[in-house]
Amino acid sequence: MTEHITVLLNEAVDALVQNPDGLYVDCTFGRGGHSRLILERLSEKGRLIGIDKDPRAIETGKDFEQLDSRFSICHGSFAELKTWIAQKGEGKTVAGILMDLGVSSPQLDEAERGFSFMRDGPLDMRMNTDAGMTAAEWIAVAREEEIADVFYQFGEERCSRRLAKAIVDRRIVEPFERTLDLAQVIKDAHPKWEKNKHPATRAFQGMRIFLNNELGDLTETLQYSMDSLDKDGRLVVISFHSLEDRMVKRFIRDKEKGPQFPPDIPIMETDYPKELKHIGKAVKASKEEVEVNVRSRSAIMRIAEKLV
Repeated sequence: MTEHITVLLNEAVDALVQNPDGLYVDCTFGRGGHSRLILERLSEKGRLIGIDKDPRAIETGKDFEQLDSRFSICHGSFAELKTWIAQKGEGKTVAGILMDLGVSSPQLDEAERGFSFMRDGPLDMRMNTDAGMTAAEWIAVAREEEIADVFYQFGEERCSRRLAKAIVDRRIVEPFERTLDLAQVIKDAHPKWEKNKHPATRAFQGMRIFLNNELGDLTETLQYSMDSLDKDGRLVVISFHSLEDRMVKRFIRDKEKGPQFPPDIPIMETDYPKELKHIGKAVKASKEEVEVNVRSRSAIMRIAEKLV
């Protein structure tokens, strides 16, 4: 199995764990890099809940459960945050929530998962391989306009319509079943290659985000975090592309401003207190970390603290 190098490991855990006796949630357990260090920072009273869609991550999480009674693993989406806290939180209020978004190195590097346009494998792309539609199944039935919209909205692919047409034209002759086959059709149809970037990068990103409802889950979880975090609790989010980071940045900004009313309406700020404050500037991986793990170069971490 491919080793997963945890991005911004110390920076994230330093920002997250302020109360060693508290309850924390690692919304994207992965292979347990952040969780392992969080547990090292907790006292005997502290608790940690890990969540992941990936059945292989759950296998690792169950091993963690056997080794440390302070830890519980949950199989599903972090959009079910409130349910997992109710079931596994032992009645404790939440001191910190961590989200390390995107895909892990094992998911990208294991060809059979179907995430990579560089390795040949079945066209799957599901984070939870036990549920949902595969990329091959979706590509076989989606309308040309829908494919183009997914590439454009979730992959920010400017040539989305041209690529969608090429895919639909080709599937009439032969269905798509393998990652490299789809990547080659996109590559051949793409008129504007970005420097140092495979022409299928954005299309594959768009499909992955769409099929796994990544942005929808993120929207729900950010809002649920406000209902779950205790006063002074920390929200730490690591994003890997602009769509995610923009959502996180705007969410923190809006909760920091509080509700906005016209100036002539007699409402006191104390009637609608601000819910969050950002902590420091956005954090990026150091030059040294990028040299060790090139995938960390696009990581952006934002930190906020609950005020009420």
